[in-house]
Amino acid sequence: MTERNQRSSRPDKSTSALARLPTGGKVFLILSAALLPLATIVFFASLQTTRLADVEARARLRVAAAEGSRALSNELLGDMTALRVALNALDQDPENRPSCARAQGVFAQQFAAGTQFSIYGSDGKLLCGSAIRPGLMPEITSPRLTAMLVPGQGLSIAVAGHRAGSYAVAFFPLDFLARVSRPSGFMPPYAATLVRGDEALSLQELTAKGPLDRRERQTVDLGVDGIAMQMSVRSAPISSPVIVTMLLPLIMWAAAAGIAWFVVDRLLIRPLRRLRARVDAYHPGEVIELPPTSAVPAVEIRELGNSFRDISETVRTHEADLAQGLVQQTRLTREVHHRVKNNLQVIASLINFHARSAKGDEASSAYSTIQRRVDALAVVHRHHYAAVEAHHGIEIRSVIGELASNLRATAPEDSAQLGLTLDLDPFLVSQDTAVAVAFLLTELIELAMKCDSRAKVAILLKPSDSDGLATLSVESPALMESPVFDQLNDTRYGRVIAGLARQLRGTLHHDPMTGTYEIAISIKGVS
Repeated sequence: MTERNQRSSRPDKSTSALARLPTGGKVFLILSAALLPLATIVFFASLQTTRLADVEARARLRVAAAEGSRALSNELLGDMTALRVALNALDQDPENRPSCARAQGVFAQQFAAGTQFSIYGSDGKLLCGSAIRPGLMPEITSPRLTAMLVPGQGLSIAVAGHRAGSYAVAFFPLDFLARVSRPSGFMPPYAATLVRGDEALSLQELTAKGPLDRRERQTVDLGVDGIAMQMSVRSAPISSPVIVTMLLPLIMWAAAAGIAWFVVDRLLIRPLRRLRARVDAYHPGEVIELPPTSAVPAVEIRELGNSFRDISETVRTHEADLAQGLVQQTRLTREVHHRVKNNLQVIASLINFHARSAKGDEASSAYSTIQRRVDALAVVHRHHYAAVEAHHGIEIRSVIGELASNLRATAPEDSAQLGLTLDLDPFLVSQDTAVAVAFLLTELIELAMKCDSRAKVAILLKPSDSDGLATLSVESPALMESPVFDQLNDTRYGRVIAGLARQLRGTLHHDPMTGTYEIAISIKGVS
């Protein structure tokens, strides 16, 4: 830090003690002096104030009752809907085991809590579930849901089927109902009861604290045969000075708001606005100069302004170094890509040179196989370098097109009539995807040439039903199931093709009847 900055960061001896006092101390002293009389009145009035606590208790109770009843209603109606569907299916076909299995799957997680269900046919025979005790069977009086509260045990709900005499019944134990209806995050003690006319089923008890114990109650209908859930919590003690309690907070709010606004505006808001205007007008390479201030604004804001000025000077110093480093890094990256491209070209040339002087068809074929893979890697690298320069993904259509040209050029003489047909949509992919696709197409096309020297191969790249995916297909009669195909696939190509499919994180599907390979690849967008 320069000597000038050090002098500016030290407190000025000529400033007053109020200017050197931290902002928190200023706010505390001003608000204490202004609100002390009001605070004394509020202290005595608030000793007997409970109305706000009652309002808060009622609000929490409404939220909790709505949440608990909604959860319980959804659970009961959902279970009974599944039971009704199974009953209708078994009415049509008593041997319909899948419908029974689906109903058991709906109740599977509830069996441990003691939940039971039964489905009876028109002849009174149990078709699904387990038999429920007679005392837990509600009387079915209508085709709609019929419920029965069993004190101390739980809730039974029955539904009639389309056929006369067929019905289904489910019994939900007390512990299960209490757990489902329990509100999340509802900390105060509460009581919950299911009521239906004169019947009642207590889910949660709340003991009384004496004759003056008051409670807030909320009742919510569950929509199941007139059953409602009643929830209650304790109210606050009875309050006396209602008028003072209602008016005093308003007076305190007005006074506190006006005083706090004045203090915060003078100490914080105005100086921060001036400082923000200077920061907003900042351009790289400039130094943020502080606006003129008085002794009243917060000392922390003045120190913040000094920090901004120091940071802007540091940024200006390092900005030139960063720009120069970026230029050097760009040149180095281009040089690396250029050397890699040249090395791949040298390797391809050496392979081609040795291939020409190779003796025997097997050696020539091996050189050609290696050259095709090097060409595939070179194509992907060339397009990857172009994508890096343009800051987007690799255009896979261009990669496949250039790869097809190279494969035609390097095809053996007996495969001179190799036919490649391309139907490709423009997509952008990552380098890893492009490399795997290039090698996968090279393996599949070479496999087709090995099976049929005059193979006709069609390569398709189309959108997939899922977002972020495209479908790559390779179709050729040479890839249909045959002794030659099976022998080459088992001994040489199958394992490589499967490994490339794993690199693409997809499942490679092969149709031996049409000779089609298909896989979904990840895309970054459309070019």
